[in-house]
Amino acid sequence: MTEPRPSTIAPQWFAVVMGTSIIATASHALPVRLPGLEALAWVAWSVAGALLVLLSLVAAVQWSTRPGSVRAHLLDPEAAPGFGALSMAFTAFAGATLAVAQPAPGAGGLAIRVAAALWIVGTAIGVATAVLIPAIAFMHHRAASDAASGTWLLPVVPPMVSAAVGALLLPHLHGIAAQTLALACYAMVGAVGLGATVLVVLLWSRLAHHGAGPARTTPSLWLVLGPLGQGVTALGLLADHASPALGVEPRLLVIAAVGLGVPFMGFALMWLAITATMTAAAARRGLPFSLGWWAFTFPVGTLVTGASSLALHTGAAAATWLAAGLFVLLLAGWAVAATGTVRGLRVVAAPALRAARTSGA
Repeated sequence: MTEPRPSTIAPQWFAVVMGTSIIATASHALPVRLPGLEALAWVAWSVAGALLVLLSLVAAVQWSTRPGSVRAHLLDPEAAPGFGALSMAFTAFAGATLAVAQPAPGAGGLAIRVAAALWIVGTAIGVATAVLIPAIAFMHHRAASDAASGTWLLPVVPPMVSAAVGALLLPHLHGIAAQTLALACYAMVGAVGLGATVLVVLLWSRLAHHGAGPARTTPSLWLVLGPLGQGVTALGLLADHASPALGVEPRLLVIAAVGLGVPFMGFALMWLAITATMTAAAARRGLPFSLGWWAFTFPVGTLVTGASSLALHTGAAAATWLAAGLFVLLLAGWAVAATGTVRGLRVVAAPALRAARTSGA
């Protein structure tokens, strides 16, 4: 993800909400219960909610007073993919709300209604993003042969997140509504899975033929983990909740979830090792901060929820330990991204603060 212009709030900022929401969701998904996990989930959920409200208000004011900024971002080949983060911020927080707030005594009904509303908004934006951003790119952007980037996945992945969260809403629907949602969730998994496969092939080809590129682009490679981990998560959650809506034996859906989930997770772990190696090398050369550092959070968090689902469906101790280890990596990634963001904001704000002190003197 690229750095936004100082005068505008680019949609990439919503990655902060995604990266914080996934901590709350992953804390509840872990197959092991550790002291402090519940408190951590509530803190992450509260912070993510506050950030979502704040960023939504700022973006609404900006886009209503400066409508040209939306068009400018859409036509900017570096900024346009960030609209995927806008969509996933809503759906990721919806998932966190169902995981954290719904089980709280007396909060279940309200949490479900809030999550459903957020899911509808996020899914509508996500489907539009998955269609419009590639269409705009095909018609107006001209990419060089070495331009393939992990950020190209951002506008394509949102429906996969919607599929995972939509699966959590299935128990609260009945009849045709439940059946339609279940089928839509599986369709979104398939659409994103195939689309992401094409983009990962392009990215692999670029890396093989043109090398890693500038250090600042390295964090975007972590975005490949998102559709992989989210795909495993979505298939697992659909196996848990879609059976009554589809009239299919639960065992068959579990077999499909595990049969596809284990290979997906295997490739994700291989890509994680490759990307971590490249990131370490980039850090030694000097890795400048950008909002792209938030790619260290949500994609890793989807691996946590995916591994937790595999642990639930297989009972494998290896999957349980994998989920726990990835959770530690998620927390480390969030700490790195959050620290970098705070420092970056201080650097941006420093001139204004100095000017205010000077004028006050």
